[in-house]
Amino acid sequence: MDPRAILIMDLKCPGSGMADHNLWANVPKLKPMDEVKFVIKDREDYDWAAAKVREYALTDSHTVLFSPVFGEQDPRALAEWVLADRLPVRCQLQLHKYIWDPAMRGV
Repeated sequence: MDPRAILIMDLKCPGSGMADHNLWANVPKLKPMDEVKFVIKDREDYDWAAAKVREYALTDSHTVLFSPVFGEQDPRALAEWVLADRLPVRCQLQLHKYIWDPAMRGV
């Protein structure tokens, strides 16, 4: 990988059914400019992701992104949880789901 590249590590939340596949050993390998992303399906996912952010001190050296699952998690509710907890993460939408058909792959 080109050392100038900024990597975005996607950590899977329990609601995805893929959380057991996260490679936590890769977290310490991230460069300070790399980012970590969680896609949040519900409050359980949010609480889990917030706990992982704290456990791994992810916001100490990385930008952390929280995205609501399109059509399942209300973006406003997610933003309100983040604000209420004063969690230093960024909220973002899965923009490709708004631009193209949400079922479309490869965009």
